[in-house]
Amino acid sequence: MGRLILVTGGARSGKSDYALQLAQSLPGPRCFIATCPVVDSEMDERIARHREERVGAEWQTVEEQTDVAAVLRVHQDDAVCLIDCLTLWVNNLLYHGEQTGKLFSDAEMRRQCDLLTRAAAVHQGAVICVTNEVGMGIVPDNPSARLYRDLVGRCNRMMAAAASEVYLVSCGIPLRLK
Repeated sequence: MGRLILVTGGARSGKSDYALQLAQSLPGPRCFIATCPVVDSEMDERIARHREERVGAEWQTVEEQTDVAAVLRVHQDDAVCLIDCLTLWVNNLLYHGEQTGKLFSDAEMRRQCDLLTRAAAVHQGAVICVTNEVGMGIVPDNPSARLYRDLVGRCNRMMAAAASEVYLVSCGIPLRLK
């Protein structure tokens, strides 16, 4: 049975750095599952910087925007899988739903999280998931943004419930919640 760890925090809080350090403290091999699509040159530069941080540390990078559970199943024998990040994964699922004319609902979010937690449960090593904490800000002013916030909140709650460890990173300091 795998070890599921959730690392959350606000934007630029240090959560990805902490998750990377945690992953690199564990023996390899390591798989980095990147969910971020390249949407502009600034994002391309960010992705390049993140790749450089992993050079020489036994990382294989897999870019997958929607079917993260499938990638996790393929890499179930890797010692460590780091998924960065669930927040973008939810965004990608919503966007894919819009592009195919299907409403991405709370029920579908629950189904996707269930697939992911089941894949993590059979993983042989550690699965570390990074996500943004979205429940501490203001209520968004439009239905699409509220739906997104609600779905990320649902995802975070389900992943935290399944995780053996949960960390909230604030100002670069990890606080163990579970």
